[in-house]
Amino acid sequence: MKKYFFARIIQLVPILFGITFLTFGMMQFAAGDAVDIIYEQSGSVDESIKAAKRAELGLDQPFAIQYVRWLGGVLTGDLGRSFISGKLVFDTFADKLPATVELMFVSLALTILIATPLGILSAVNQNRPLDWLIRVLTFVGNSLPNFFVGLLLIYFLALKLNLLPIIGQSVVMPALTLTIAMGAKYTRQIRAVVLEELEKPYVTGARSRGVDEFTILTRSVLRSTLIMIVTLLALSTGSLLGGTAIVETIFMWDGVGKMAVDAILMRDYPLIQAYVVWMSVIYVFVNLAADLLYHWLDPRVRYGGAA
Repeated sequence: MKKYFFARIIQLVPILFGITFLTFGMMQFAAGDAVDIIYEQSGSVDESIKAAKRAELGLDQPFAIQYVRWLGGVLTGDLGRSFISGKLVFDTFADKLPATVELMFVSLALTILIATPLGILSAVNQNRPLDWLIRVLTFVGNSLPNFFVGLLLIYFLALKLNLLPIIGQSVVMPALTLTIAMGAKYTRQIRAVVLEELEKPYVTGARSRGVDEFTILTRSVLRSTLIMIVTLLALSTGSLLGGTAIVETIFMWDGVGKMAVDAILMRDYPLIQAYVVWMSVIYVFVNLAADLLYHWLDPRVRYGGAA
């Protein structure tokens, strides 16, 4: 296990270098820069003032020098300062991350609580009216984009029924928006796995011995679905910890995703690059944790692809 773990960690290094280099390069081709944004509301500003500001921020340097300087800071633990607010990038992340973590936990908890029983019900009632109803609902839920679901929830729950605040005060609305899409995907996947397990010989043998269906589902079939659920959770956790930019922006939820959107609009390079590094690290380590958890759930899984 240790050899596998360190091999995956080593793989992280070139991935991070490649992602940060490409992102840094693409930002250089964007129209305007942070200095133009800063002085945009000031009307006519002398170009010498802008040039002095660019020199202060290091934006007058060639791309390679800017990148190497930023990378050197990251390797020594210095993520730099925001071009717009002047705050340390690390402090900005520390301020925004708790809101994103809260949204992630609530969304994943709702998704598991809803999708697991629906997926099992759909499977055990295959091709019956309940199964068709669940499949239609999950198809619709999986097809609707998050921004549209968010707008529908705002219209009905906030404006029409006045049950929840529109923006920024409650985690319920953004969490529900994310849960609808994730829950639909999880339900369909759980249904497929449960159907596959119910056709295996060990289930037929248990039934022939008089074991009731509830015991078969809870003690055998459900355990066999855990690896698939772990895979889905790993992907969802990486995405949610990176911040769901559209949903956080719609509901003005002050998390990492909204911070990234604001940074992109303001050409705040240090903040954008820190966000890219964060996303890369999260995805690599979450997937590594999922791989290690596979082995714990099913000892037949072996590292290196053998089973």
